[in-house]
Formats: sequence, structure tokens, C-alpha cells
Amino acid sequence: MLGGLASFPSAPRAAIEQAPARQLLPTPTAPGANQSTPTPDGTAAVEAAELDAAEQRIVALYDRVAPSVVNITTRVLRRDFFYNVLPQEGAGSGFVLDTVGHILTNYHVIADAEYIEVSFGDQLVVAATVVGADQRNDVAVLKVDAPADVLKPVELGSSQNLRCRPVGHRHRQPLRPVQPHADNGRHQRAQPHAGRTGQPSDQRRHPDRRRHQPGQLRRATARLSGRVIGINSAIFSPTGASAGVGFAVPIDTIKRMLPDLLTLGRYRHPWLGVRYGYNLTPGLTEVLKLPVSAGVLLVQLYRGSPLDQVGVAGAQQETIVGNQRVYTGGDILVVLDDIPLRSLEQLEALVESEYVVGAEVTLTLLRNGQEMQVTFTLVEEPGS
Repeated sequence: MLGGLASFPSAPRAAIEQAPARQLLPTPTAPGANQSTPTPDGTAAVEAAELDAAEQRIVALYDRVAPSVVNITTRVLRRDFFYNVLPQEGAGSGFVLDTVGHILTNYHVIADAEYIEVSFGDQLVVAATVVGADQRNDVAVLKVDAPADVLKPVELGSSQNLRCRPVGHRHRQPLRPVQPHADNGRHQRAQPHAGRTGQPSDQRRHPDRRRHQPGQLRRATARLSGRVIGINSAIFSPTGASAGVGFAVPIDTIKRMLPDLLTLGRYRHPWLGVRYGYNLTPGLTEVLKLPVSAGVLLVQLYRGSPLDQVGVAGAQQETIVGNQRVYTGGDILVVLDDIPLRSLEQLEALVESEYVVGAEVTLTLLRNGQEMQVTFTLVEEPGS
């Protein structure tokens, strides 16, 4: 299913009258009539052919992916004002991962569900169980016992160097990761894209969400080749309507999570162990007379964390800057493997989106002006 339509303001009359003849918009005609105006150079015929080709590719994409998309119905028990337990139904969607019967969907679709059903079009409705789920990334894997002829797995692509097209444009622009940010006191809605009503799970951070514009496939975001490149999760909507900027979990993130979800029932989030730190700015660097202008000045580490075990140090003293107390003397994190660090948020997002538990990483830091490196293994974040 494709997204909503976009409207565009009409051009001023004078601009249209002065435009070359071949740029004039054709007058609307009855359905089925030829709406292309021939021109001496055949431009209209070429544009019509291109439009037909684009439509054919979209239709072919739908025909290829649609058999893999399923509907998900859930039943949740809620209490009313008088504490009576009442069943509440919800609906969402997902897609087939393999011929064994694994279905990928969003966590918010099945959260707290007492009963889950999966519908394969009009052919079959079967019960489903939750195999694994990750609330933070809003991903869940279900398992169904269904005949092999209805289990048509999608083809997973890659979200590396992913690009998207804003509505109305054919050129491509980078699809940027969504970085965590402070609330700043503003109530910004990030609503589930489909499924049961409620906010996406775990609002603390979503380090590996990608933004896309309306107009793409719902739930499963796919390229025209038919390969799935992400799973839609939420919509940023100031009005609360299903319109705005969408957020999707990249398929590379999902592929990294699947082994844990299928074997452990959860995803083990990798962890460094930084509790507090300052993001260095030119102003703070000048006041504290630090040797670098970018990085993370450590304040406190969790006891027993990977960084703590390899001897990385937090703040050793405190300084009054203006009317604020600033903790100083800690190590300054500057590079993770070969990636320069700019902020603690970037560091956390990088670890979450590019590494797994058990990965060995090298961290470059400054201590008393001297550069040094520490190598250690990422462990699972406690309570994740």
C-alpha cells in the first residue's frame, strides 16, 4: 500500500502563459482518453512512456511483495474506570521472514497482547506466538504454524548508504540516522505507524531510526527491486494524524538483531558503561584549557563496566565556571576505532547501531594531554 498524495500550489497565470508550449500542462480529459499533447520533438510521448514505466515498476513491486505481507490482530485485556477487565482488540501488519513461519513486526503491535492472530490475505488465519522482541528498537518476531505454500518470505536487502526521495522529486538525498535529543520541554508526538494505539516503546533513545518521507510502502519499506530495506515504526506528527515524517528501523539493524531474537528471545544491547560526560565545545575547551576542541570529557562511569575494567577514568576534581560546578580531570574520549567522536549521544548511537555484544573495539582517549588507546570487549547492557 502506498502512502498519501501530496498537493502542490499552482503556478501564477502569467508564468504559465509565458512558458514554452511543450511545458504546458495538458487539459484534464475523461478517463481513458489520451492526455498527452503531441509536440514536434516527441517530448510528450517520451514523458508518457516514462510515466507508464514508473507505474509498471510500482505495480510489479506490489505484486512481488504483497504475498509476503500479513495482517496481525491482537487482543489485550484492559481495565475500565471501575476496574472491570475488558478485552480490547488491535491490528497491525508484518511480513514473512522464512519458510519456517517467522513473522517480523513492530513491538508496539503486539505489546501486552494476550492473544495474537496472523492473517494471510483471505486464505488463512492462524494463531501466533512471540519468539523474540526488543522494545527499544520497536521490533518483534512471531512464529506461526502455517502451510509452506502460504509462507512466502521477503528478500532482505541492505540499508547501508540508504537514500530516499522526497515526495515530488526524482533526485535522491541522503537518508540520515535520527540522533537522540533532549525533550526541551516540547511535546512532540512520535506515533506508531500502524497497529494498536500508543506511543512507540522506550522513548529514551532510538539511535538507529532512519527518516523517510510519506509515500513509501507501509510497514515494510522496500526498494523497487522488491528487497526490504527497513520496517516502518513511527510517524512524527504534530497534529496526531497519520501524516508527517516517518521513522523506520533499517534492515541492517534488524539482521544484526535477528540471531539474538530467535535464540534468546531478546536483543543484547552492547554497552560501554558511560554514566555522565560533557560534550566538548570550543567555549568549554577554552575555559578548561583542554588540548582538543571535540570529544567527550568523562565525568562518571558505571562500576564494573567495560570502560571501568580497562582503567578509563572519570572526573578527578571539580571547578567552578561562572556559577556552575564542572567536574574535570577525567579522560577525554576522542575516537572509537576510526570514527571521531563529537558527543556522548553520538557515541551511544554508534555503539548501538554498528556493534554487537562480544565485539572488540579500540578507544582512543586523552589523559593529561597524552594520547593513549584501550582495547576491550563490549558486553550486554544491564537491564536491557
